[in-house]
Amino acid sequence: MCLAIPMKIESIEGQVAMASIPGGQYPARLDFLDNVKIGDYVLVHSGFAIEVLDENEALKTLEVFKEYEELGGEIPGRENGSGTA
Repeated sequence: MCLAIPMKIESIEGQVAMASIPGGQYPARLDFLDNVKIGDYVLVHSGFAIEVLDENEALKTLEVFKEYEELGGEIPGRENGSGTA
């Protein structure tokens, strides 16, 4: 199963952003998007930002992921809640 994760852009250097989720920061390529800025939420899949998200929708999705993990579910790509994406 493929899963894209909402992440917040913390910094940008060239076409690579550092994006965060609870538990860590990870690089995200920006090749597919224009005008991404620090503070934006993006949907990240396989290391690429593929869509800019509304902040409220991104936060709702992250809350659902958190609730799922609290119930004992595992999100693919995340080991022990470490946030690897």
